[in-house]
Amino acid sequence: MSEEEKQQARSKFYSRSGIPNVIGCIDGTHIAIYAPTTNKHLYLNRKGFFSINAMIACDHDMNIRFVDARYAGSTHDSFVWNNSSLKACLEAAHQNGDQNSIYLGDSGYPLSPYLLTPFRHAESGTRESIFNKKHSKARNVVERTIGVLKCRFRCLLSDRKMRYDPAKVTSVINICCALHNICKKFRIGDPEEAETFFDAVVPLEPINENGNGSPGERRRRQIADALM
Repeated sequence: MSEEEKQQARSKFYSRSGIPNVIGCIDGTHIAIYAPTTNKHLYLNRKGFFSINAMIACDHDMNIRFVDARYAGSTHDSFVWNNSSLKACLEAAHQNGDQNSIYLGDSGYPLSPYLLTPFRHAESGTRESIFNKKHSKARNVVERTIGVLKCRFRCLLSDRKMRYDPAKVTSVINICCALHNICKKFRIGDPEEAETFFDAVVPLEPINENGNGSPGERRRRQIADALM
């Protein structure tokens, strides 16, 4: 994203949720495949079918800014994130002084200053609960993006298993994401029934947030306090 695109995203996400400096959201989704001939057990996900666990990041306008579809269905979301070039890019930018580029993810991802996740066990009416509601409102865009992507390219739906080897499935997913962006650029209408076909990864157990003193926790707490 260019600096101009980042600034536009920050403005849109802030007007939508009140959370500052957000430039995108991430989520995982399972792409169903037939059992591969090698390392079959690695592709069996927690839902009971064989799949690729694809991590997708989008901006406020449902443009897909990043996709990592290299990993088997049993792979944890946090592993996909920690080994992604998106995470490496954001971390490097943060270390170089960029404090204003934040992504939002669910509790399956590790909390950090540049990736904010919801508070655990937030009681109703508290600042944590308010933050979580605004976080969910902003992050809804990635869920809708995945829904539109899968409805537009129905080979990605869970009930339409791909018969290719995992490497080729990865290529198909990447191409579908590129074609999705082309559709967005040329203002081709989104499928109306997209929500019906949304099938995101159900978050696994929350990631250890390393206590209240971690940089990510301090950043999240600071934003939650400002929302009151």
